[in-house]
Amino acid sequence: MKAVTHTSMNLPGQKSLYVGKVRDVYNVNDQYMAMVVTDRISAFDVVLPKGIPYKGQVLNQIAAKFLDATSDILPNWKMATPDPMVTVGLKCEGFKVEMIVRGYLAGSAWREYKAGARTLCGVQLPEGMVENQKFPTPIVTPTTKADEGHDENISREEIIRTGLVSQEDYDQLERYALQLFARGTEIAAAQGLILVDTKYEFGKRDGKIYLIDEIHTPDSSRYFYAEGYEERQAKGERQRQLSKEFVREWLMENGFQGKEGQQVPEMTDEIVNSITERYIELYEHITGEKFQRAEDCTDVEGRIEKNLNQYFSNLK
Repeated sequence: MKAVTHTSMNLPGQKSLYVGKVRDVYNVNDQYMAMVVTDRISAFDVVLPKGIPYKGQVLNQIAAKFLDATSDILPNWKMATPDPMVTVGLKCEGFKVEMIVRGYLAGSAWREYKAGARTLCGVQLPEGMVENQKFPTPIVTPTTKADEGHDENISREEIIRTGLVSQEDYDQLERYALQLFARGTEIAAAQGLILVDTKYEFGKRDGKIYLIDEIHTPDSSRYFYAEGYEERQAKGERQRQLSKEFVREWLMENGFQGKEGQQVPEMTDEIVNSITERYIELYEHITGEKFQRAEDCTDVEGRIEKNLNQYFSNLK
């Protein structure tokens, strides 16, 4: 299957197209969003030069499954998935912050802790922690939602003081984020996994808060295998994990961390295929279901456009 790295569709009622790092988001009649999850892959806020076949389908279908599994906690934007790589939903006004929930000291939080930081986004961290150790209770460490470049860590107090989000809304976002994380933790545990950390995005429509974008995917979340977690911690060994971290590790091993002057290492067919297989493995472990590859065709964008046109014509 050829990777889909860009789309340029012309949908009925299309008002605009937003191209993100991974998603192409079509605004239809200022009422709906058609989110195409492409096969682009990003790391260190850089879109890598080659796409990963089936990655978009993996992310779209995981997100759709978990949006359905959490819709009793709060409403979400999803209406339908008319194509394996597309979700259609309600257009919401996104909040300018992302809610990061961390159950364990891992990833960028560990890197800051190791460098001496003992507060993260205004949250006080315990002394004497080690990498991948569980926090006493999950913590919320928000970031700004940058249209371009890097998202920046920010504290609750700064968000409210600068008016990015009102105190009432922020408190509700934090409650929702922790409830979603608790549900995600339960679902992961049933699959023999630990939900380590994740991000949530929220928006508003008609004065009501909605969950938007993706949820509990390997691009937005980090998972450990539960089996052997304690033993590895006791021995100071690395945890077996399911996330995009393996891509970051491959890049770092080859001298790339998104810094100025650094070159992305060559993405050979072997590397690309191995990343595809890892994403499919992630899907099957996270959902407990066998991954069904979308029908191989030479014009995937044409298939997507046909499915979307059919969906919107039936919506009228």
